[in-house]
Amino acid sequence: MDCFIIGYDPVGAWMKTSDTVADVLAYRNTGGLSWIHINGLTGPSALQPLTETFNIHPLTVEDILDTEQRPKAEEFAGYLFIILKAILPHEAEITFDQISLILTQDTVITFQERPGDLFKGIRRRILDNIGRIRRMGADYLAYGILDSVVDEYFLALDSLGKRVEDFEERALDENDVSLIADLQKIKQTLIRIRRIIWPLRESLTSLVHLDSTLINLELEPFLKDLQDNVIQVVETLETYRDLLTGVMEVNLSALSNRMNKVMKVLTIISTIFIPLTFIVGVYGMNFAYMPELNFPYAYPITWGVMVLIAAGMLWFFKRRHWL
Repeated sequence: MDCFIIGYDPVGAWMKTSDTVADVLAYRNTGGLSWIHINGLTGPSALQPLTETFNIHPLTVEDILDTEQRPKAEEFAGYLFIILKAILPHEAEITFDQISLILTQDTVITFQERPGDLFKGIRRRILDNIGRIRRMGADYLAYGILDSVVDEYFLALDSLGKRVEDFEERALDENDVSLIADLQKIKQTLIRIRRIIWPLRESLTSLVHLDSTLINLELEPFLKDLQDNVIQVVETLETYRDLLTGVMEVNLSALSNRMNKVMKVLTIISTIFIPLTFIVGVYGMNFAYMPELNFPYAYPITWGVMVLIAAGMLWFFKRRHWL
């Protein structure tokens, strides 16, 4: 488990790292604001110093450690608890990471499911005094963390958009046997993202209308902007889903057209052979008295008639644009 704590105020900022929660708690910035980040979850015992110091409810600890929680925002005595999912593009794959956030009056605590560095941009803004973050309260830091996670959504959607465009090009390729499987895979990804985004949208709505001393009124426009970004993500997801449905329909139409062409050729071949089979069948009967059997030129004449019939039928099909 990797941990860091950042203490800051309008004048300055510092950062300490450790591999235990107890060590970073010793550096709490009692005269300013603190941000404690826990990178990688192990178990409740590792979080015990934190839960005791900030009087964190046992249900909150359970939700932090349960990485299959749906996004939500809850208010407890002395703190706000928010869960959301990070959506991260990695080459051709999309990965998911649960982020839990606790907001108190002077401290923000974040928990990241897997080891990683999602918030280096926020750290740089604090340590280098970029923007307004050092002049604002802990609630603005919480907003900045949420905003950085939502910004990653757009990068993930951009990656998915390129794959959707690739599917549009592959849709007309009748020999692309893996297209349907790939389509189903990306549709499952979109469904999972949608299940993540919708609860987050509801959570942000509740935060905007939450009457809490932990959230200043001046933060409301920022939360509404964040809510608008999430709505934009939802609309983009719906667009991608419609595009994938269209791609699947185009591919099915292409396969259907290919099947129709094959069936048309087979039907024409079968139709040509119907009269030929009739002629062969007639002269294949074992009757003793069939005058044509004794005629010297019966065999070549029969072949000639059959060739003429086949050629005439091909000409007729060509004239009717059936070929």
